[in-house]
Amino acid sequence: MTGVNVKSEIKPLKKVLLHRPGKELLNLTPNTLEELLFDDIPFLKVAQAEHDAFAQALRNEGVEVFYLEDLTAEVLAADPALREQFLKQWIEEAGIRTERYQKIIFDYMQENYPDAKDFVLKTMEGINLQELHTDKSNSLVDLVSEASKMVVAPMPNLYFTRDPFAMIGNGVSINRMYSVTRNRETIYGEYIFGNHPMLKGTPQYYSRYSAFHIEGGDILNINEHVLAIGISQRTEPDAIDEIAHNIFNDETSPIDTILAFNIPNSRAFMHLDTVFTQIDVDKFTVHPGIMGPLEVFEITPEGEGIKVRAMTEPLEKILEKYLGCPVELIPCGGGDRIAAEREQWNDGSNTLCIAPGTVVVYERNDVTNEVLETKGLRLVQIPSAELSRGRGGPRCMSMPIWRED
Repeated sequence: MTGVNVKSEIKPLKKVLLHRPGKELLNLTPNTLEELLFDDIPFLKVAQAEHDAFAQALRNEGVEVFYLEDLTAEVLAADPALREQFLKQWIEEAGIRTERYQKIIFDYMQENYPDAKDFVLKTMEGINLQELHTDKSNSLVDLVSEASKMVVAPMPNLYFTRDPFAMIGNGVSINRMYSVTRNRETIYGEYIFGNHPMLKGTPQYYSRYSAFHIEGGDILNINEHVLAIGISQRTEPDAIDEIAHNIFNDETSPIDTILAFNIPNSRAFMHLDTVFTQIDVDKFTVHPGIMGPLEVFEITPEGEGIKVRAMTEPLEKILEKYLGCPVELIPCGGGDRIAAEREQWNDGSNTLCIAPGTVVVYERNDVTNEVLETKGLRLVQIPSAELSRGRGGPRCMSMPIWRED
């Protein structure tokens, strides 16, 4: 099985891409939290133990787990020239503009991290001034900077592998992300989809160099013909226009309809998958707060371009039309407003379906979990005291590579 195959949200999951949280979380400080999109600083040792439990739970269900850091390391280890190209690009994308610093960081990375995996982990972790042992007398920048200053910022959101790229059928969207902090994460996608034997040759429906923002948490595969994309805080309508053209113009893609969901713009409703996810053939979890203001648009190909139509039917009816069966929307928190808001904050609606009716959930969302169990779903519960501080659930932390048809 080379390439990718993800034509639904619920078919049996066979291969998944994760990133184990690393030392990048140690470079979060109270004054950089907002810029780095965290509300709190997770305790790394516990976050790693929880993430390992997540990976093991997936393996126990017959899923093969791949790590972003391993695939990138395999690509760079195979070709020293590519590693050099990656390093120069990574330095530039980190905003290092002065030649002196570019050279210092280039030499530091090449000399101190000969091992490809250590090297990749270090690019994720970031570099502080202290590590570079620069000669302070040479530069005004050094003289006025604190030693603890991060010269290259960390990428602490990387354990949410759902967002930098997204599998769509047999293709991939390598995203341009909303925040400067996260946009750097997509460099790993560029290199693994361009060079890794398992992923090379995958059709690319969106480029990280495009002008408009789109993130993987807003992209849901309804079935092989229908794709849902959220218009959200992190995904612009222009990006959806662009990706629609690219998908419809690819003769190998069977997708003929894109549903654009306009969701309220807020931190709690960051992506479509934080308010709405499919968990069974006919069941979706949904955050009750979106039901009123939700607008849905149908996008279909027309001639060389696209046709957009506003849909006025209720959400159930829209989904029933495309799924061909009655649909049940299960509210997060069982419809209790306080429980819904609390469990929504801890990603109660953000579940990862690994087979129809089998979902991975955070154990802390006990109200929502109890509701799911009464609806006949089988839950694989994972611990999440620390992982949830990054505001993302099991779906956010996983990028399916292959689902069985």
